[in-house]
Amino acid sequence: MASTVLVLTALEDVTADLVISALNERETPVVRADPADLGAGLSFGARIGAGARGWGGRLVTDSREVELGEVAAVYHRRPTPYAARYGPLPAQQRDFCVAEARHGLGGILHTLHGARYVNHPLAVMQAEFKPAQLQLAARLGLAIPPTLVTNDPEEARKFAAEHGHVIYKPFRGLPMGENGNAGVIWAQRVDASAFDDSLTVMPHLFQAEIPKTGDVRVTVVGHRVFASRIEAPGGVLDWRRGDWNDLVHTPAEVPGPVKALLHRYLAGLNLVFGCFDFALTGTADEAASWVFIECNPNGQWGWLPDAPAITTAFANILTRKEAAP
Repeated sequence: MASTVLVLTALEDVTADLVISALNERETPVVRADPADLGAGLSFGARIGAGARGWGGRLVTDSREVELGEVAAVYHRRPTPYAARYGPLPAQQRDFCVAEARHGLGGILHTLHGARYVNHPLAVMQAEFKPAQLQLAARLGLAIPPTLVTNDPEEARKFAAEHGHVIYKPFRGLPMGENGNAGVIWAQRVDASAFDDSLTVMPHLFQAEIPKTGDVRVTVVGHRVFASRIEAPGGVLDWRRGDWNDLVHTPAEVPGPVKALLHRYLAGLNLVFGCFDFALTGTADEAASWVFIECNPNGQWGWLPDAPAITTAFANILTRKEAAP
C-alpha cells in the first residue's frame, strides 16, 4: 500500500519544514524535492503501458528516492519556477526547456495515481484568480466588497463617485526582479482625481473600502477550521505592510453559517486547504459582519498562534488519518 508523502517545494520553506517534521515524528516516509532541480540534483524515469493504472518509475534527489507508485500524498507547497532553472539560456531555448519541464516532469507529478494532493497545483492555479474568488464567494452567499475590475478611467471615476472611499489592490504579487528580490504592492486607498489614461495599460482591481472593526485570518485544512483576529498598530488598512512582530492575535470563533460556506467554497474549487482573509464590520459572532476579502489557496500559516494545531491537521490529511472533505 502506498505510504510516502512527496513534498514539492523550494529549499527554504519554513512552512513545509513544520509539516515534514510532524511527518518524521510519525515515522511517515517523506521525500522532499524541488522540480526545478531537474538535472544533476533531480532525475526521474517514468513508464506507462497498455492496461496500467498509473505511471511507474522512480524520482531521485540528492538524498532520497521514491517509487512513483508508492506516493500516497503530495504536499504541493512552493516549488521554484522552472524558469529559474533555465534562466541563463537564450530566450527561445529557455522558453522551450521551461515548457518541456512543465509538461514532462510536471505532467507526471500532477497525475500520480491514487495520490491525495494538498492542494493540486492545477486547482491552485484556478483558485488564485481573484475575479473567480469573488464570484464564487458572492454566489455562495458570502458578503463581499463592491468591486470593479477595469482599465477604463471613466468607469473607475464612476465607481469612486458611487462609493466614496476606494482602495486598489493588485491581482498578484510583483514578480522577482533582476536582483532576485520581489517587491510588494499593498492594498491602498486611492484618489479618483489621480485616475488618468495610464489606467488603460492594464486591468485594475478597485473595491469600496469596508468600514471594518477588525481583520480575521481563517485557515481551513480538511474539516478543521482555525481563526485568528489580527490587530495592527495604528489600525492600518492592510495589516501585512507593517512589522508582523507587532501584530496582536486573538482567537476567533467562526459563526456556523460562515464556516459551512468556507467548506463549500473550497469544495467548489477542488481545494483541501485555504487561507481566508475577512474584514469584520461588527462583532465576530454575527455572520453578517464577516466580509470576504480573498482566499489564498497556498497561503502561509507558520506565523500564526495556531501553527502547531494546523501542522497536525496537515499531517493528518497527508497520512489519511482524516478523511478529505
